[in-house]
Amino acid sequence: MLVFAACGAVPVRVERTDPTTVQRQVTSNILNSDRPSALSVQLLQRLNLYLKFEENPVAALHDLHAGLDSTGDRYRLFALSELSYLYAERSHDRSYYLAAAVYAYALLFSEIKADLPLDPSDPRLRVACDLYNRGLAEGLATGEHGEWVITPGSHLLPFGDIEIDADKSTLSWGGYRLEHFVPAADLEVHGLRNRYRRAGIGAPLVAGLWKEDTNRVVAGHRRIPKNLKIPVTAFLRIENPRANVVGGWLRGRLEIYSADDSLQVDAGRRDWPLEFELSSALAYTLGESRWWDFEYAGFFSATVNPWHDKSAGDGLMLVHPYRPGRIPIVLVHGTASSPARWADLINELEIDDRIVDRYQIWLYIYNTGNPIGYSAGVLRETLERAVSELDPNATDAALREMVVIGHSQGGLLTKLTVVDSGLRFWHQQTKLAPDQLHADPATLKALESSSIFTPEPFVKRVIFVCTPHRGSYLASMSFARLASSLIQLPSEMTKRISDVARRNPGAISSLAKLPTSIDNMRPGSPFIRALAKLPVAPGVHAHSIIAIDGDGPLEHASDGVVRYSSAHVPGVDSETIVHSGHSAQGNPETIEEIRRILLLHLQQEE
Repeated sequence: MLVFAACGAVPVRVERTDPTTVQRQVTSNILNSDRPSALSVQLLQRLNLYLKFEENPVAALHDLHAGLDSTGDRYRLFALSELSYLYAERSHDRSYYLAAAVYAYALLFSEIKADLPLDPSDPRLRVACDLYNRGLAEGLATGEHGEWVITPGSHLLPFGDIEIDADKSTLSWGGYRLEHFVPAADLEVHGLRNRYRRAGIGAPLVAGLWKEDTNRVVAGHRRIPKNLKIPVTAFLRIENPRANVVGGWLRGRLEIYSADDSLQVDAGRRDWPLEFELSSALAYTLGESRWWDFEYAGFFSATVNPWHDKSAGDGLMLVHPYRPGRIPIVLVHGTASSPARWADLINELEIDDRIVDRYQIWLYIYNTGNPIGYSAGVLRETLERAVSELDPNATDAALREMVVIGHSQGGLLTKLTVVDSGLRFWHQQTKLAPDQLHADPATLKALESSSIFTPEPFVKRVIFVCTPHRGSYLASMSFARLASSLIQLPSEMTKRISDVARRNPGAISSLAKLPTSIDNMRPGSPFIRALAKLPVAPGVHAHSIIAIDGDGPLEHASDGVVRYSSAHVPGVDSETIVHSGHSAQGNPETIEEIRRILLLHLQQEE
């Protein structure tokens, strides 16, 4: 019976199963599962090392390495990289992480001409890139909490060591020295709709800004917030990796790249894309930012400085060093808000090469309880100063194709960059002409900048997002009046008004009390009625994005703060309705419409 049973058994056979299970079996690897890939298992089985690796992985890896030839051996190099990474994950021995990166580098960038590059369809190509990236990120993490401390020196490998020289010239960005390098893979991102990564070669890191780099001062660097986190990539270039990995003694040079410097690296006789983690750097910046605290503090108080440092102090911030030839996109937030509310928009635009290659994002922050005319005057002066500061010889035409995008109250400030008001706002304060007013020159200039507006010649396109062109019905409610009474207005402006009132008795009684932004946005207020009647200047393209929360006729619709009838502007180039509440600046429909407009702007300006 036993003999017949043995004869009847079928040791090799197939069973039908679902294709997804088979696909997982043949494509999984140590980076996306808890088991090595089929390719590495196959080699272990072929060399009769499978059980040995399970029982004594160090000895099995030693045997695998000892059998390396000076050329070829792609299967062995790949298995050594993946299995070294697997053992590093289990033992937390960083030398094996670094070994995984070294083996992967030798596979990808062999100096031996007979070692042809891996075919793009070879599954080992992408996995080897990821093993190099992750092995490098973990293998050189020597600081506290996995941070990198970039210093030259010797690093131990399981089969020898590697002498690494750090290229310190690459540790400069935007006029600052970089520090506190954290592997992006160690950061879990919350609050952004999408997490983006540019796939390529290199260990993606997030770096902080340290002290100013006086050797590499760049235009606009004082406008870069010092809490900004920078996406960078580390690339370890190894000399003669294929021959030296067999000998056990290697030399390498560590290079740090930012996306502003280069998106590619020359390695293995061709250019390779560098891997960058963009979203984690943005989320890291916002997670440690004081902008969230500023939102209400900056609404109620005019004395709150919206900057962490006082290097620029006028509220305009750059998230990249100034880049000539790229059109500024200026983002102006709304009431009781901050630039942090543009996070999803920035995250989506920064990954789009059509946008990144032609635009640069600027952020504007301001105290949102101040009179709208006053805030608009400061914005205008700030933009004028920035254009002059960055391009004193007026050679950068892109700076003069500026796009300004404003949300809510920010849309009103935006409109005041592209209208000719004449003396409409001025005469709401006094019937005297500016040259008839008795005031010192500084006070007169301040009053004029807050009430007399002409189109800024460098602003060519504006986008209004949920903008209360005819006011917000919430501004008339009792809680809004209470909030308005608690707002502290700029003491300097208040003093100037008092001085002008004293010098011009009876002529400017209406200026005795400055209106707040809430007063300005009250439907029917003289300010909002005058602004609503002003057309956008000829030659400026204007677009309106209006949020509707719910269904029903447009004439009765609103976003919970602004009614459609208030946000609607006749004569704009386009009007787009999105289904959202008032905070629509991060809505996917809003972002896609802004993307469309920005691409249209490029076409029309060519």
